[in-house]
Amino acid sequence: MDRKADYPIQPLIINRWSPRAMSGEPLSDGELFPLFEAARWAPSSYNNQPWRILFVRRETPHWHTLFDLLIDFNKGWCQRASALLLFFSRTTFEHNGKPSITHAFDTGAAWENLCLEGNARGLVVHGMQGFDYAKASLLIPPEHEVHAMCAVGKRGQKEDLSEELQAREIPSGRKKIEEFVFEGRVL
Repeated sequence: MDRKADYPIQPLIINRWSPRAMSGEPLSDGELFPLFEAARWAPSSYNNQPWRILFVRRETPHWHTLFDLLIDFNKGWCQRASALLLFFSRTTFEHNGKPSITHAFDTGAAWENLCLEGNARGLVVHGMQGFDYAKASLLIPPEHEVHAMCAVGKRGQKEDLSEELQAREIPSGRKKIEEFVFEGRVL
């Protein structure tokens, strides 16, 4: 699919997409930690920085902590990921313990920074909701909420995916602005 923006935007935004084909090669700290550094610089309400990321690397004793949470469909293609990341956030402000209404919004900004950095570095960064949220919640402290997981890895061959996923291994289109932006009122 040829992606075209209706208005000029930065190439790193329009060129970002979520492939699934990964090589299974490990990522060094020098390859993985710049993604966390990018997440670190996301904006947040009151500079609270509520996002948290639990990560596991493939072929380590920790791998199954997150891999076993995935639904079977995601296990099929995530088996070649280098790392799995669980995104969650603190639901209260650290400075006063009051509820943080924007904790999920802020964590989404951190996820986007991480995703764009990974894509700019030629890595696969694929977010997902297909996992057991209840079990994931047992891995995190109280006053925190699970949001999503992602798989990170080096690009692999599309032929290593199932036929169904090979057909979907292309950048997708997007809704028109008029479908999600409203001036003055929604109804």
